[in-house]
Amino acid sequence: MAEITVPLDWAPRPYQFPLWKFMEDGGKRAVAVWHRRAGKDLLSVNWCAVSALTRPGLYWHLFPTYNQGRKIAWDGMTRDGRKFIEHFPKEMWEAVNNTEMRLTLKNGSIYQVVGTDNVDRLVGANPVGVVFSEYSLQDPRAWDYIRPILAENGGWALFIYTARGRNHGYDLLNMARRNEKWFQQTLTVEDTRAISSDAVDEERLAGMPEEMIQQEFYCSFDAPLVGSYYGTAMAKLLADGRLGSLPYEPRLEVHTAWDLGVSDSTAIVFYQKHGQEIRIIDYYENSGEGIAHYAKIIKERDYVYGEHLAPHDIQVRELGSGKSRLEVARELGIRFRVVPNLRIDDGIEAVRTTLPKCWFDEVKCRHLIESLRQYRKDFDEKNKVFRDRPLHDWTSHPADAFRYMCVGIRDQLDMSAKKLPRMADMEYRIL
Repeated sequence: MAEITVPLDWAPRPYQFPLWKFMEDGGKRAVAVWHRRAGKDLLSVNWCAVSALTRPGLYWHLFPTYNQGRKIAWDGMTRDGRKFIEHFPKEMWEAVNNTEMRLTLKNGSIYQVVGTDNVDRLVGANPVGVVFSEYSLQDPRAWDYIRPILAENGGWALFIYTARGRNHGYDLLNMARRNEKWFQQTLTVEDTRAISSDAVDEERLAGMPEEMIQQEFYCSFDAPLVGSYYGTAMAKLLADGRLGSLPYEPRLEVHTAWDLGVSDSTAIVFYQKHGQEIRIIDYYENSGEGIAHYAKIIKERDYVYGEHLAPHDIQVRELGSGKSRLEVARELGIRFRVVPNLRIDDGIEAVRTTLPKCWFDEVKCRHLIESLRQYRKDFDEKNKVFRDRPLHDWTSHPADAFRYMCVGIRDQLDMSAKKLPRMADMEYRIL
């Protein structure tokens, strides 16, 4: 076979070279917070091509969603119309699976584009190299799943993203700055000059919010996450010291609020109430399981339970059994109170009024806290406006479960208020 040279008809730009050299010299962990259109994904594809021909194995290019991965990496093209995957030498191609976005090479290596919108699908595989594209928008549990695999097989991980507020992407960058074994670099348009100030101004004129301009082009973690529903409220809770250690109080009942998934995640929020305080002490999420699994999880926790809250669709009867999940849960010993079926906007308002009363256990509820920080409006890239609906991603199920909790608490207060006497009973004479 003729000698094959990689990268194939590509070379890193000057500002990309430090990252490329770090990986080429055997570096295993790298964080690149680069501005929009800095060539993050194209560099990553080329590094996957080099790695795949050097060490046979599975290489993942991970995106926040499956569709985003298809658009950017699998169907993505350079300015001259060359597809990203064509940076893998074609003479090494063994098979291409467009449905699963998987390229198999003749030496046994596999390059695959994957969405982290269902992190449970990642379990069981053995990648030796992974790219986390737009990591700041991904479910952070994906890295938790993959990290021990790479530690065991000596694989590498490359995190490429723009700033999205002080979330897990911000934390990862700061960790990398303190760890000499990690590469870390932050590049704005002023550092690379790859995009002119005129081009940035054109985005402003086209309607891109200034906060997004600061995040996308100037890598600002201080700009609030654009379109976030609860970002400001969660930041205040942090500033007020309401995220910390929050032990279970045995003298108080534990209540739960559920978002019930069918083909996706089910999320459960565990909370206690004391006076005006709402203490979020625990959280659980899983997918692909039936009610019996979650009933077992509930019973395994050493809590004394009060009420369990569920959305209205728990009452829908399933075609197979003819029973609703409400009935199945009752047979398993869980009696749900169904919360009112409010418009999402009204539910979001219930969350906003309830959050100032909340305290969170920052360890057990880490995923819930991160979800509430990042739960945001859907952005229409074409028209540069936010749609009047939440973005459906990994934050949706935790945020929905929390919303049902807030609606249920408010509904209970409303019912209690209705039971109060309108006027006092007087069986005495007024002098």
